[in-house]
Amino acid sequence: MKSITVFCGSSFGTDKIYEEQAFLLGQTLAKQNIQLVYGGSETGLMGTVANGALSEKGKVVGVLPQFLQTKEIAHKNLTELIIVETMHERKTKMNELCDGVIVLPGGYGTLEELFEMITWAQLGLHKKPIGILNIDGFYDDLIKLVQTMVDKGFLKQVNRDMLLISDTIDDLLEKMRNYQAPTVGKWISKEEV
Repeated sequence: MKSITVFCGSSFGTDKIYEEQAFLLGQTLAKQNIQLVYGGSETGLMGTVANGALSEKGKVVGVLPQFLQTKEIAHKNLTELIIVETMHERKTKMNELCDGVIVLPGGYGTLEELFEMITWAQLGLHKKPIGILNIDGFYDDLIKLVQTMVDKGFLKQVNRDMLLISDTIDDLLEKMRNYQAPTVGKWISKEEV
């Protein structure tokens, strides 16, 4: 993996550990010569992960929609800042620039980005590993919900297993390096139902 997109909150959250782990993730990616692609903001965990990578002389590419330049405040010290028109363009560009995705704590936007990327993978539009860094159990309830989707017949186990989960950076990166996309497609025939 030469480039990883990180989706995360533009806020810091209530626990200092989110900020600490975001900074450490940025540092780790830079030390492993992995380019960071992220939302381009200097605020919250977004700015923190970028600052972590920059502190170790890492390459950091931000992708920011023009209308968010004033709200999220563009980071001024990036290797490259790409300005796009729409949120969808932002995700598309971030997908084009990466070999994998890591999700940190965040709100609605972070969840939307996670689920769009995993849906694209489920549909076979890409074969990239998608990982959740489950800092201090932040995503425990979401992980339970995804398992409920399997248990209730709305999601195949093979597609649930596409979502890589760990509470440590090194373990998550190792899972991502070893990831093999499933060969089973999402679409099934009526006979298979």
